[in-house]
This record gives sequence, C-alpha cells and structure tokens, in this order.
Amino acid sequence: MTDDINPRRIVGIAPEIVTNVTNADFPGHWPGEDHSWNLRKFRKSFSIKSYRNNPLHCEFDLIGVHAAIANAFRRILLAEVPTLAIETVYVANNTSIVQDEVLAQRLGLVPLQGNINGLRAMGWYQKGNPPTDKDTVVLNLRVACERNPEAAKGETDPEKLFINSSVYASHIAFTPIGLQTTLFTPPGDIRPANPDILLAKLRPGQEIDIEMHCVKGLGKDHAKFSPVATASYRLLPLIKIKEPILGDDARFFQKCFPAGVIGLEKDAATGEDKAVVKDARRDTVSREVLRHDRFKGKVELGRVRDHFIFSIESTGQFDSDELFIQAVKILKLKCLRLHKKCENLSWKPAPTAGDAMEE
Repeated sequence: MTDDINPRRIVGIAPEIVTNVTNADFPGHWPGEDHSWNLRKFRKSFSIKSYRNNPLHCEFDLIGVHAAIANAFRRILLAEVPTLAIETVYVANNTSIVQDEVLAQRLGLVPLQGNINGLRAMGWYQKGNPPTDKDTVVLNLRVACERNPEAAKGETDPEKLFINSSVYASHIAFTPIGLQTTLFTPPGDIRPANPDILLAKLRPGQEIDIEMHCVKGLGKDHAKFSPVATASYRLLPLIKIKEPILGDDARFFQKCFPAGVIGLEKDAATGEDKAVVKDARRDTVSREVLRHDRFKGKVELGRVRDHFIFSIESTGQFDSDELFIQAVKILKLKCLRLHKKCENLSWKPAPTAGDAMEE
C-alpha cells in the first residue's frame, strides 16, 4: 500500500518526533518541477470515498486536498450552516425545582427537526421586529404532575406513582401559524429530534407552562445553532512491515494495535503465524509498537498528508451527508464573494514628483 504513495505525501511517525509535516509541493520549491495549481491535475488526484452514510452519522475519505480546505469544511459545519433553535422562552408558570433560567437554557439546547424545505424557506428574524410566521416558529410546553389513581398500594416508583413525573422533549408541542400550516405538515412538523431528552422532574402540584419562539441562527453566535454534534477529521494511518514478523512476535505485534488493524496468516515458508496489515484505517497511531526493541527496524509508521478520514455526526435537523453538501455550497459562495470583491478593487499608482508639480 505504501509503495504506491509518493513519499512526499507521507508524514513520518517516529518514537518521539513527527517528520515531513510541511507540504512543500508549491511552485519554486522543487527545482525543475512545476507544482502550479491547475484544474486537470486536481481532478485527477481528488476523490471522495464513502464508508458510512446514516442520517445521524457519515464517514468518508476526502483525498487530494490541503489540510486548510478540510479544516474549512469542518469549521463551516460547526459554525456557519443555519439551523432552527429555541431563542426566546416565555414562562407563564414554572413551579418545578428547575429555575426558569436553567430550564430555558436546557430548552434552547434541544435539537429540533422538521420539513427541510420549510426550514430553508424560513427567513431570518430581526431583533426588535415583531415575530411573523415567516421567521418564527412557536412551540409550547404545558405539563402538570398529579397522582396516579391507579397506582398500586405501596408503590414507590415515581413513574408509576405519579402522572407526568418526568418532563421529556416529547411534551413539546408545535403550534403552526399562517404559512407554517402548509410548510410543516406531519410528518414534517417541527418537533424535537430526540423525544426522550429529560427536561425536568415534577411532583404533584407542580407544573410547567411555557411558550417558546424558535428562529434560525448560526453556530458561531451560539452552540445551540450548530447542526453537528461533532465534525472531525484525521489523516489516514500507514503501517509498513519492512521485515517478516512471525510466531510469538506476530501475536505480540498484533496486540500493539487496536482490534482489527493487524491480522495473522500462515507463512508459506515456515508455517508460523505472520503479521499482516489488515485495516490501517482503524489505527489510532498510538506508537505503542515503537516502544519495543524487538520490532526496531521491522515496522514503519506514517500518515498520508492529503488523505482525510472525515466524520460528521448530525444533531438530527439535517442528514449528515446533506450537512457536508451545505458546507461545500457555503465555501463556494465565500469564494465567489471574495473573487467579486477582488475584481472590484481599484488600484492607482502612487503620485510622482512630476504629477505633484503639474497639479
């Protein structure tokens, strides 16, 4: 595997240092080589390979781009993809043990979901203006706790002894207004992405009566608007076995890596177990194997500098793969906006002494 990769792309992993960390493939660095960027070369080297694609989690390989581009996607996912979240909480009654401010904070962090097209059609709420059906979604939470008349005598479990002893996100109700009655029809109505989120505990006589206003926002303004639980990437690990590792050494070698990284197969010459690289993607590059003198000179570790294993975990409002597409669109708009501003720049040469005399 490593034989097919240009050594310039490999970051070396040594026991105490990391080598070849800087990408030097830029014009003028390598004598006689042209590393100027061109679209044809980029298309040949760039690729995306998908390994997992679930609504809440996707994992794919982003190959042939600079770390700055991969990090730009990560930061856009965290902070610049707009989502809907609870912004304002109006408390009519809260006799629970949870203070109003704490409860409002918990409600704001509940991830919401609904019709994607309806969410995109919503406008941006401007502070100071009255809320409308085009920029604000109204939710309600009205729960009261009372004793369960059918509870068995001597019952001690609060869930059986009381009705509504626990307040969950499923108690939040959507109140459509105006255009929202057509934009967010079931099953695309606005609702918590996870109905089992615990919000508060109640006892008989306690109740919560709250109205919540939801607006679109960005993660850079508040974490509650971030559409991802995590968005991360890591470089593809490389493991090169330079000399055969057999028998007990092979089994010990296997234990130096996470499960599934190293496999054992019978050596054709000796019939002993032989260590082979089974799945380098699973490796965490702990460098545990480099601590043992018995493997000195027999194994080489590294990472591919332009091969990123990207992982996106959605909070539920958007599918994980859709989030990455949105990040690509946002980065493209940023580039177009920058290109337009650069074209509009006006440059004038500094006035000379002769020009000053003529004036």
